[in-house]
Amino acid sequence: MTSAPRPDTAAAHRAERRMALAREWDRLVEQARGLDGFEDFLAPRLRTLLPAAQAGPVVILNTSRWRCDALVVTTGGVHVEPLPRLSQQSIVDRTLTYLEALQEVDLAVHDLRAARLEHGPGEATAAAARRRSQAMLSLHRALDKRETTLVSLLRWLWDTVAEPVLAVLGFVEPPDGDTAEWPRLWWCPTGLLTLLPLHGAGHHDGSLRTVLDRVVSSYTPTLRALVEARRPLHARPDDERLLIVSLPDDPAQVPLTDVAREREMLTSLFPSRHTLLEGGDATADLVRSELPRHRWVHFSCHGGQDLLDPSRGGLSLHGGDVLRVADIGVQRHRGEFAFLSACQTATGVATLPDETITLAAALHYTGYRQVVGTLWSVYDDIAADVAEAVYRDLTSTGRFEPARSARALHTAVRALRDDRRLAPGVWTPFTHTGP
Repeated sequence: MTSAPRPDTAAAHRAERRMALAREWDRLVEQARGLDGFEDFLAPRLRTLLPAAQAGPVVILNTSRWRCDALVVTTGGVHVEPLPRLSQQSIVDRTLTYLEALQEVDLAVHDLRAARLEHGPGEATAAAARRRSQAMLSLHRALDKRETTLVSLLRWLWDTVAEPVLAVLGFVEPPDGDTAEWPRLWWCPTGLLTLLPLHGAGHHDGSLRTVLDRVVSSYTPTLRALVEARRPLHARPDDERLLIVSLPDDPAQVPLTDVAREREMLTSLFPSRHTLLEGGDATADLVRSELPRHRWVHFSCHGGQDLLDPSRGGLSLHGGDVLRVADIGVQRHRGEFAFLSACQTATGVATLPDETITLAAALHYTGYRQVVGTLWSVYDDIAADVAEAVYRDLTSTGRFEPARSARALHTAVRALRDDRRLAPGVWTPFTHTGP
């Protein structure tokens, strides 16, 4: 006679531990739902999220290996629009090609700077001249590749995503009148689509088959974030000040020669309502201490985004210091406006995660309602031009009105494309996140 096998003691302990954790989870969720404003924590009711679309539709892009859809949210409900021409594999392929093209430009810029610094004045040699010439040629080739890649990407985004969405919403012709009267649309991408310029989708060949010629685009990381950003701002009159963080020179980065122009513009527009942290004063500690005292902030510096660990992305400050997303998120801010000028945010393409978050979205999560940012490295003179156009628009009534920042940015970007006839790689990076 044999005895029955005894259950595995370790397995039994693991099962008991899982059950105990499940009970603790349920208890904590119930505790959270008992707090004011968290009644639907982790189980949001649709009626509480539909107000996100009160100023215009929100388009959530849901992708998977089985199918891809656009969830078009309006105040009346949610419409599911299938996107049969979009696939998970095509998103991965396009994103890799696009990020690699952007990275090649960044590497070529650094190579050219290194070649120029190899020899000081009066030390030029034939070898040094050849090195600079080769670096310049490599940069031109990288820029050409970026533009070719971007034009193809914008057309693909239009054909597979934007045109079907705009068609179902009835945005099939360019609107008449001033941009102030144009319809608004919020993009809420998921996965790798968060890295792609949906607002720039289109055939920019004069056919007007573009998002830029149909609607004023903004981004939101979630419906709830958009709802929260529309709540009344309880702020003190004494925090109606602009924090200017200005760092034109970083030994590890390409110098930002137009940062001084941005600084002069901002200090003239906010003569008695600004705090300037410049050069050696632009440290992470000082910035962190000043942020809660200012409703608005403008960063003129380099930035970076770690696609594998978004919390490590951030803004490059004095002495190699980095104001990381994780650091900013430690304290909840009640800011109204953040402008990220000349940020490098598209790096680290060796491996792609399933989900990612942009630096602008991260700042928005920490409490900044309106965020103007960039998807990748931009020319600092163009960044200064855009900043000046946006700020002069927002102060044109005699007071600073960040609520109009999406339309102000839209107007500035269209001017770069239409009036100055610049390539998509120059104007496409600029984005608006918020209501």
